[in-house]
Amino acid sequence: MARKRAARTERRAQERAEHKEARQLVRDRERLAQLTEGGSREHPVVVPAASVIDGRARARPCPQCAGELRVEADRAVDGLRALDVRCQQCGVPRVVWFRIVVQELN
Repeated sequence: MARKRAARTERRAQERAEHKEARQLVRDRERLAQLTEGGSREHPVVVPAASVIDGRARARPCPQCAGELRVEADRAVDGLRALDVRCQQCGVPRVVWFRIVVQELN
């Protein structure tokens, strides 16, 4: 019986270590997503018109699972457009930021 308990204890320790690594990977991916274009207010995606925002948001893969994003809502915040999106595969919600910069003719 002691042998079974030792094996179970070892297996549980291994499972906890794997779970901890998985949580750290999720945190790292979220930090990286914040630094990419559109991941935060400080790094918005620059677009020429509002009409391309939805398409650009849906074309982005989910940083966690590379699934497709679905646009749930959008709003204007301090001259930026913020789209609330949710991954269709893993269900993680996030915000994608855009700045509309109209290119004027010379």
